[in-house]
Amino acid sequence: MSQRPPSQILQRLMSPYRLWKNLQVHLRRKHPDEVSNQEKPASAQGKNPKQQRLPLRQQQKITMESEIRDVFRHCIRFPVPISASVIADELVDSVSETRCITVLTRWSQCDLERGVKLRFSQRWTLLCKHNTIEHVLPSGTSSHIEKELLSCHSPSGTVHAVIREEAGHQYLEVWGQNGLEKTLDLTALNKHGKVYEDAQFSCLAWSPCEKKLLYVAEKKRVEPSAHSSANEDGGLVLLEEQDKNIYVEDWGEGLMGKSCPVLCVADLNKEAVIIYAGVPPHVSPGQALWAPNGRGVVFVGQWNEPFRLGLKFCSNRRSALYYLDMKGNCECLSAEGVSVSSPRMSPDSCWIVYLQGQVFGPHHQCLRMMLYDMKNRSTSVLVDVVRRAEKGQFAGIYESLPSQCWSADNERIFFSSACENNKAVFSVDRTTERVTQVCRLDALRLDDFGSVQLLAIQKDLMVMSCSSPNQPPCLKVGFLSSVDQAEDMQLCNVGGADVYEGFDWQPMLITPPSQEENHHFSGLNFGAILLKPYNPPERRKTPLVVNIHGGPHAHFAADWNATAAALTKLGFAVLMVNYRGSTGFGQDGIESLLGNIGNQDVKDVHRAVLWTLQNETTLDPDRVAVMGGSHGGFLACHLVGQYPDFYRACAARNPVINAATLLGTSDIVDWRYFSVGLQYDFDRLPTSQSLISMLEKSPIIHAAQIRAPVLLMLGGRDRRVSAHQGLELYRALKSRSTPVRLLWYSDEGHSLSKVNTQSDCFLNIVLWFKEHLN
Repeated sequence: MSQRPPSQILQRLMSPYRLWKNLQVHLRRKHPDEVSNQEKPASAQGKNPKQQRLPLRQQQKITMESEIRDVFRHCIRFPVPISASVIADELVDSVSETRCITVLTRWSQCDLERGVKLRFSQRWTLLCKHNTIEHVLPSGTSSHIEKELLSCHSPSGTVHAVIREEAGHQYLEVWGQNGLEKTLDLTALNKHGKVYEDAQFSCLAWSPCEKKLLYVAEKKRVEPSAHSSANEDGGLVLLEEQDKNIYVEDWGEGLMGKSCPVLCVADLNKEAVIIYAGVPPHVSPGQALWAPNGRGVVFVGQWNEPFRLGLKFCSNRRSALYYLDMKGNCECLSAEGVSVSSPRMSPDSCWIVYLQGQVFGPHHQCLRMMLYDMKNRSTSVLVDVVRRAEKGQFAGIYESLPSQCWSADNERIFFSSACENNKAVFSVDRTTERVTQVCRLDALRLDDFGSVQLLAIQKDLMVMSCSSPNQPPCLKVGFLSSVDQAEDMQLCNVGGADVYEGFDWQPMLITPPSQEENHHFSGLNFGAILLKPYNPPERRKTPLVVNIHGGPHAHFAADWNATAAALTKLGFAVLMVNYRGSTGFGQDGIESLLGNIGNQDVKDVHRAVLWTLQNETTLDPDRVAVMGGSHGGFLACHLVGQYPDFYRACAARNPVINAATLLGTSDIVDWRYFSVGLQYDFDRLPTSQSLISMLEKSPIIHAAQIRAPVLLMLGGRDRRVSAHQGLELYRALKSRSTPVRLLWYSDEGHSLSKVNTQSDCFLNIVLWFKEHLN
């Protein structure tokens, strides 16, 4: 074969290149504006060649999405304190009586880069004289708490217990001054199932002798086999093959897999775990603490018969306070037929305070504080239910007590509670039963804060988290003053964000007009909180987003809300409404909503919007959107259905759409009856009339009138409000060509609480509102 000269080979290789170059020249002559980015001068290329090739509209969308993500990342990144404890108190100078006090705080923080919630701890050292803080020493670097489920310092503060999960095993660790002192592999000991870490059951408590630890775990289950299994007496019990398919109840939304808790005691000397016997079989134990001298335990027993109802967010489940001694003898300390929570022992072990509510009815309610006298074995009401309160006065107890809530002299109990649109700290005197607002925001020069949350009080040192809608949480500490000078406390700022966001906020109290009064509960008012940007964009009127809380018996406090803050920073005004039925306004307000959902609450939200637009002329009445989750989503969908020409866009997370079809799928079936004004008992069966009542109060009956574009966000594992609720509305709107979009989060429950999910929801909500409010 003859070989071609090198010049011909080179010429042949160059031909395709020349052809391509000639084609480029021809295209440039024909379409001079359509030049590839590589052919443009460097000055015209910009930083992102890929973005430069995109159409202008798509480039703008990318830029907008990036801005939205950045703002949300900024607002969600601020740490939130979740607990505090005094772990050391030493006299370092007897002459000057200087004390050195160590405070340990634990925080939660969202990391959007990894899509996780992190926990970390900080230690603060306070130099004090005569209950006055003179110096706060720098805390040093924060410590990441990795894979930690529960932790607790011993009464002396010399050792620290941690229950940690790693590589499929759960470990009990004991840490001392010289590092790790002891480890128990709880999984390998095989005495129980997973340790409980939730707020409804969990505990981790040192015995007074500091040799034992009390906690709650799932009862050990014997795996069924086709042949036999050992019973508790060691004998064999024949099992059928289908036994492995028997349904096991749990405690509903957020408590999946938690069914049969047991009280566990880890004996550190023996390196063994003992399961307490004697708990009545009809109750599930939790929230346990050691009785005086460690001779037994006190616990809350949740009724599990005839079947379990959803427990999370519900303070109306039948339960009682029990004492169980080491021999297995169990005694009920509280009344029967009530709901009980948050038992807290006094420092001298002579008194127990706990919260008590009614069974059924509103699933969140105003609670009594009860006092149990350990010596005389008697119970009395310390703080009663508040039906309604005067403006700015104590309005009742609505949340759990802090784990450390007693004064050192055993005379006063301290707690946080919603009060109208705020959250404040109160104390009650054990002898006089007088309730006092301890941390008056004006007296403590906390005018800029709308919320104060008590984390702990130990040895009369109070640790509080303070925030407002435009200020992320910061940590303040101060010694308790005398009863008559509670407002004279001197507080020191020890940690948290020192940030003041550039927007304004204001609380509102609104009185319904006479035609919207509830004549069974006349004279009630309700609240709202308005967040506004300082400078409306482009000098136009500001669009308004109406944010509605779920529950419905919940509360928007004037505290840091990352979603509301981010919306405001993006140019929206945000109105957060505490309609009648919200907590913080007395029990009458809560009960006024029973039988009136879909009417009274809808009118309250719309009334708040009209009142705000009338009084705030910078807001645009033609650009109003509405958003909410759960019952808030229920109200958002009602509003766009009942006022189709008013609201321009809607975003709803796991909304209740049809209460009649929800009846058989929700873990809180009792609320479906009470919400429409019907009574419930475990053996209650639905009737045609009850289903009609539920349907008539549901947003689905207004679906044909909805014209506003609706964004739905649903959790595929939601057991409180089935995702089929949102799908029902989605199909109704699709069939009528109403703009609707559905986001499906298959691994999420009711709260849509994962960090990545929160971020994705926020991005889509803002894009949806910007598109449809134009």
